[in-house]
Amino acid sequence: MISVLEDSNRFLEDVDDQLGNMEDAVVQEVLETGTDLRQYSKQVQKELKQVENKSIQDYIKESQNIASLHNQISACDNILERMESMLLSFQSDLGSISSEILSLQRKSVSMSQQLQNRQGIRAQLSQFIDDMAVSETLITGILDCPVTEQEFLTQLADLNHKINFVKEQSFREARCTHDVKDILEKLKIKAVTKIRAYLLEQIYKFRKPMTNYQVPQNAMLKYKFCFEFLLSNERNIAQEVCSEYVDTMSKMYYSYFKSYASRLSKLEFEEAATREDLMGIEDTGPRGLFHKASLKHKGTVFTIGSRGDVLAGQLEAPIVVPHAALKAETRYPHEALFRSEQYALVDNACREYLFLCEFFMVQGAPALDLFTQVMGKTLGHLIKNMEAYTQDCYDTIALFLCLHLILRYQMMCHKRAVPALDRYWDSLQSLIWPRFEYVFRLNIQSIKDCDPTKFSKEMGPHYITRRYAEFSAAIVGISESFPSELVNRLLAELQEEVECFIYRMAAIFPQRKEQLIFLINNYDMILGVLMERTRDSSKEVENFRERLNTRSAEYVEEILSPHFGGIIQFVKECETLDEKGQTDEIKKQEKKMVTLVQSFNRGWKGALEELHREVLSSFPSLVTGASLLQLALAQLVQYYHRFHKLLTPAARPQLTNVHHVMVELKKYKTSF
Repeated sequence: MISVLEDSNRFLEDVDDQLGNMEDAVVQEVLETGTDLRQYSKQVQKELKQVENKSIQDYIKESQNIASLHNQISACDNILERMESMLLSFQSDLGSISSEILSLQRKSVSMSQQLQNRQGIRAQLSQFIDDMAVSETLITGILDCPVTEQEFLTQLADLNHKINFVKEQSFREARCTHDVKDILEKLKIKAVTKIRAYLLEQIYKFRKPMTNYQVPQNAMLKYKFCFEFLLSNERNIAQEVCSEYVDTMSKMYYSYFKSYASRLSKLEFEEAATREDLMGIEDTGPRGLFHKASLKHKGTVFTIGSRGDVLAGQLEAPIVVPHAALKAETRYPHEALFRSEQYALVDNACREYLFLCEFFMVQGAPALDLFTQVMGKTLGHLIKNMEAYTQDCYDTIALFLCLHLILRYQMMCHKRAVPALDRYWDSLQSLIWPRFEYVFRLNIQSIKDCDPTKFSKEMGPHYITRRYAEFSAAIVGISESFPSELVNRLLAELQEEVECFIYRMAAIFPQRKEQLIFLINNYDMILGVLMERTRDSSKEVENFRERLNTRSAEYVEEILSPHFGGIIQFVKECETLDEKGQTDEIKKQEKKMVTLVQSFNRGWKGALEELHREVLSSFPSLVTGASLLQLALAQLVQYYHRFHKLLTPAARPQLTNVHHVMVELKKYKTSF
């Protein structure tokens, strides 16, 4: 029915459009033809009347269809009305269902919150009851189990928790605490009694002779919670245990180190260095510092030898066992015994400090105070021993080695996170440094005061110079790891005095060549020792290398002069004239050139032999003599070439051929 209405409407709209278009066309045609509008109007009305009549006839013919259409439209209206009524009813039902859903949702949320609250209360209440209740297992574990069993520690932790919980609830005035307070107090007293007895028993084990302290300490660390329990519940008992431990260990450590230090002192060399063992003191004979017979009873004062091993391979070596060393009749320098003593101290002190921090639960200043109570007496005794040693010590190397042992052991303690010995190390250094500087300056003064005329006139290395070389190499080698401005300053002062002494000693020789030989021998010896024991780039090595090179060049000129002095002088004079442009003056000396050439030709081979003999006999070191000889021959070849260039064409052919000279020089080339 609805589709029929829509089709009718579209038909009427199309008719109107066509009429409109037709009307426009007709009006335009009338205007163009000039037709009478009134007549035309009547005609149009007539045509419209005819069309109307035809339309009425069409409607009459379609009356049944129209009536049927009307009935269909009415039926549709009734159907739509019923549908509207049903939809309104359905809408009303949906509104009712929505309100019921909202109501159910609110009830669900409320029930969920109630359930959650009940579960939370149940969990808290259950935990509260568990924390408050004292089980039979707890009572049995505390009363019957030994302290060393794991069950006791487990129940002790539970008891500690319950005691703290009951205290907390008591502050909140919970009445249920009165039900368990008494039994917890009795269990606490029983636990404290058993723990106190066990810990004191462990502490008393330290008092047994020859006890390895690490064993009972490790045993105590396994049950460190026991002390924590005492500290939380009975601080007076905890303090008693701590005081007993401190008193016991203080006496044990003091007794051990006092005995050990005393027995070590018997292993030191029988003859100690005295004020007569200074660098500038004259060596008078068999009792000298380098006499082999005395080494069994006396350590070396200026040579380090194997003494430096205490800073390297022996730094963490096992400590010296006194009775074994006495049986083997072994003697040690002081620094070796000092190393053994300090390494034993480091080992025990580090272990003790870490034990105190872990077992007694202290850190920072309290830990240092507790450590001082345990080790203070022992450290004080060791400081007094060092003070007594430094008062009469004249062994500078021993003092310096002790200083560097202190620095290395202090670093070792820091690597182990133990700062407890820092004050002790500072105290030792404050004793050693002033004495080290004092004895060092005594050595400097002894060189300054020595009289060169008292020594024999020997051009070889002087024993005082050798002392300086060995001593300086030892100090420089030791101080490379921990440089010190004071040590560098003292070494510079000592070097200056030794150089002055070498010059004073060289002055007693009448000839310049002898003086140079003495200087070269001493510089070469010093340089050799320094290069062997220290770095090649050290200031001392560079200084003496420069002096040796200068004196070597001067010595070469000095030994060449007697044999080839005329040629050398002629070359220098002519080269000066050549620089001034006076070449004519050089040519005028042709007669002198010929004389020099003839003199050279006659004696150059003998001169080389004499140079070889003289140089090698003047220097104890074959290497030094050979190097100086090669330097002299090289200098001679240079003068030879320069002389050859200055000769006139007439004199030049008379000079020995350079190849003959080079062949002869190769005979003196050494293999070392």
